[in-house]
Amino acid sequence: MTERLSDISARIDGIRQLGAVVNAMRGIAAARAQQARSQLAAVDSYSATIAFAIGRTLGLVPAARSGKAGRTTRPAVVVFCAEQGFAGAFSERVLDSVRADLSDSELFLVGTRGRAVAAEKGVVADWNSPMPSSSLGLPKLADRISEALYTRIATGEIDRLDAVFSQWQPGHGIHVERRRLFPIDMSGFPRSEDANTPLLNLPSESLLIELTADYVHAQLCKTALHAFAAENEARMEAMASARGQIERQLSELQATQRTVRQEEITAEIIELAAGETASQSGYALQSSAKNR
Repeated sequence: MTERLSDISARIDGIRQLGAVVNAMRGIAAARAQQARSQLAAVDSYSATIAFAIGRTLGLVPAARSGKAGRTTRPAVVVFCAEQGFAGAFSERVLDSVRADLSDSELFLVGTRGRAVAAEKGVVADWNSPMPSSSLGLPKLADRISEALYTRIATGEIDRLDAVFSQWQPGHGIHVERRRLFPIDMSGFPRSEDANTPLLNLPSESLLIELTADYVHAQLCKTALHAFAAENEARMEAMASARGQIERQLSELQATQRTVRQEEITAEIIELAAGETASQSGYALQSSAKNR
């Protein structure tokens, strides 16, 4: 062994410190993922309430006005990538899933790390935004996306929007999903069978427009929550893998440390024994000289 015991001990201390950082990052990711998953139930309830209201309102709007517009312009896709690193190939998988859309679709890209990965692939987003560090900031992100969406719709640049995001499911891991956010398929909303007409303070057409805008916003919040939770789940997996690697390296270094320590002890014993032997030999020679 050519390594010194002090060098090995320093490396062990460094790896232990790295392990503490990895554990902290894993704990933060777990807390963020749990918080996002707990908020999904509230967003689902909110979306269901709006969907019910849309279903009630559709019965009051003439069928000709509730249909889809006939024009077709450029589609858009909002892609939720990772905000930070240490999440494995999270952003790469999402970007690869929309590779075929990049030539003829406007790209809305969410996530700072995802934007860097896209730049490495030669992809430039038409609109981008960072992912909030907390799930409580996702409604404001949905506001920004909605504002950019409606601005482009008003100018005739785009006429539809799909969301591409990662979703984590227990026992199934992370997979990439795609959902149409706009225009909304009105046939999917349940129509109310209640004969009582609801009391309205707005014209039914205006109310339907407001409700659909709220519904799109709720769906953006939902997809962003899924993406936020999935990114942190991916980071947890990456940190678990890093922790396993750290434990293996630490075990190897500790084994090396024991071996080097044993070799040093053995060398010291041999040196002491050799010194004692030399001392006894010198004493014997001196005694022999005196006897002569």
